[in-house]
Amino acid sequence: MEALSNIVGEVNSVVWGPLMLVLILGVGFFLQVGLKFMPILKLGTGFNLLFKGREAGGEGQISPFNALMTSLSATIGTGNIAGVATAVFLGGPGALFWMWMTALVGMATKYAEAVLAVKYREQDELGNYVGGPMYYIKNGLDAKWAWLGGAFALFGAIAAFGIGNGVQANGVASVLESNFGVNTSVTGVILMVLTAAVILGGISRIGAVAGKLVPFMAVSYIVAGLLVLLINIGGIADAVSLVFTHAFTPSAAEGGFAGAAVWMAIRFGVARGVFSNEAGLGSAPIAHAAASTAGPVNQGLVAMLGTFIDTIIVCSITGLAIIASGAWTSGESGAALTSLAFEQSLPGLGGALIAVALSIFAFTTILGWSFYGEKCVGFFFGARALMPYRVLWIVMIYFGATADLGFIWLLADTLNAMMAIPNLIALALLSPIVFKLTREFFASNGASEGSGSSAAE
Repeated sequence: MEALSNIVGEVNSVVWGPLMLVLILGVGFFLQVGLKFMPILKLGTGFNLLFKGREAGGEGQISPFNALMTSLSATIGTGNIAGVATAVFLGGPGALFWMWMTALVGMATKYAEAVLAVKYREQDELGNYVGGPMYYIKNGLDAKWAWLGGAFALFGAIAAFGIGNGVQANGVASVLESNFGVNTSVTGVILMVLTAAVILGGISRIGAVAGKLVPFMAVSYIVAGLLVLLINIGGIADAVSLVFTHAFTPSAAEGGFAGAAVWMAIRFGVARGVFSNEAGLGSAPIAHAAASTAGPVNQGLVAMLGTFIDTIIVCSITGLAIIASGAWTSGESGAALTSLAFEQSLPGLGGALIAVALSIFAFTTILGWSFYGEKCVGFFFGARALMPYRVLWIVMIYFGATADLGFIWLLADTLNAMMAIPNLIALALLSPIVFKLTREFFASNGASEGSGSSAAE
């Protein structure tokens, strides 16, 4: 295992090097500028479409609202609790700033992904809509780029077991064992049963569960986090100052914090930001491709909200709670650090609250990523491979719950980058299509109210 960890670690250092940061931030910034900062300026339009989109309005399996909730079910997970804490532990407070930057450009990335996913989606042999990077590469680019689609699907099918299965199951098992003494094997079995009850019913059942569970869990966590910030209100100004200061200057060692260079703040801020909101990863558009929507741009406007909600709201609350409470210098990392921050502010309640929140977050992530993984497999083998993949997915939850967390995090981090590379290249090449559809949409009558459909397929 040590030899394998070393190999993966070497690969990780390469794929998360300067090239990846340039790709993620560069492509996102390019798209944001090309869209004339529309994803930020039209945030209100996106929310308006979201609340109008609770019911299906076009061809597809699930409503635009449930498509976003399915996407959020996969993004709001351990990355929001353990991932943010790990970024601050390794990169210092400045890492939160770079998570914000990743999210702001990532809104444009997520928008473009969903626009292309809906425009270039197909119907499989069962009549279900399928889409995502592998399909917009296949249908939108020349044949010479076809290998990129295959590469994405291959990495996605494998990566799903890391970011969407193993990491999540392990996070639930660890936090329940440390807080409530539940054996990891027991947690693994329970997660298997609960997951089977949902994913064997396909995207319609996943979307229905996500549409109810995600809003409840997100609002509950936000309220609890705001309460922690209110209790530590005296330290918020200093926390924000530390975030901006250490985004550009090294963080000195303090207490149990070992110190961090600016490069570490950038690297871990961007890496954990992508792990959390998945902008540029190419996973979310797989869910948005199944939406019953009036057109690509409509769903793109809804999709970009996922990055805003996940990082700008949820991750910010976690990060500021950790920094404002002073817990970031404790020497703790991961979920234990977030738990400590909440427990210090809410004695006897904070730790249990984080345990429950992480468990629900991780469970919904397992559901969302099961759909992503099966669609990547389906790209190669068709609908006949879906049920065997779901069964394998359920079985692997047990192994994830009882495996070594450090290696799983490292592997998931590496596979994230391997997925992102072909997707980001495709987004850059297909950006003229995104810009064209966007111009047409907002030039049409009623587009500002989200009622236009000039960008329909």
